[in-house]
Amino acid sequence: MAAAGAEERQMLAQRLKAAVHYTVGCLCQEVEEDKDVQFSKQSIAAISEITFRQCEIFAKDLEMFARHAKRTTVTTEDVKLLARRSNSLTKLKYITQKSEELASSNMEQKEKKRKKSSAAKGARTPGEQEAAVTENEDSNTA
Repeated sequence: MAAAGAEERQMLAQRLKAAVHYTVGCLCQEVEEDKDVQFSKQSIAAISEITFRQCEIFAKDLEMFARHAKRTTVTTEDVKLLARRSNSLTKLKYITQKSEELASSNMEQKEKKRKKSSAAKGARTPGEQEAAVTENEDSNTA
């Protein structure tokens, strides 16, 4: 059983490596067209391997950040911590900007849900709801 799980993980890793290699190849083609340069197959393979290894390191770091915070889910706060180690991401402040956009979007969605649930309840104030419950109980006992 353990051998089957390890074999499946290895197959998934190979599929991910192939996907990374394909994506790097596409990006290199775009750069070739824009900048009039050439990339050898060996350089594309090297970039792909480095990218894959760096992603593995990022994934392990993110997992450790979440575990340190006693969580099982990686959050944007973990990604921000990871980005602090990268000068290019820190200078661009891209991660912080995207995090703020997501937080704003989440707040809007929560507000919409809150409005829908209050509309479904008849938009009564807590005092009105209490009076309606009392009224309902009185009619049931009569």
